Amino acid sequence: MLTDVMIEDRRWRALGLEALADRAAVATLVHLDIDPGQFEISVLACNDARIAVLNEDFRGKPQPTNVLSWPSHERGPERAGAVPDLPRVGPDAELGDIAIAYDICAAEAALGDKPLADHTTHLIVHAVLHLLGYDHVRDEDAALMESCEVAILCKLGIANPY
Repeated sequence: MLTDVMIEDRRWRALGLEALADRAAVATLVHLDIDPGQFEISVLACNDARIAVLNEDFRGKPQPTNVLSWPSHERGPERAGAVPDLPRVGPDAELGDIAIAYDICAAEAALGDKPLADHTTHLIVHAVLHLLGYDHVRDEDAALMESCEVAILCKLGIANPY
């Protein structure tokens, strides 16, 4: 499997997060012509309290967020709107780590009238793109990242979340 999922909040198990995260991550890499068999991604499936601590520790924001990502290497392009550099291929090369919080994801899904599995899939795709150097700070980068997300989700049978 591409993803190594550590479940701290048991509610993720009922959603089938292990299979869902792997499916989303594989679809993202395949869409970008990256061999998923060459890489690993660690996923922490936690609750809001845990992700709030991580968010404060790493981003200085003491509140929960839906998903966080820590790329193993900086891959972001210098030029706005440019495609990030592809990761180097190697056996079991780590792309990075992701943390996802159940409560805030469930609340966002309910607020958006979306199935939790679809919203979670979107967030995993989003986080994997961050691991690959995609970002949404600059407008041009945001447009590129969103178009990738929409295309990947469409291949997975999930409607455009935007």
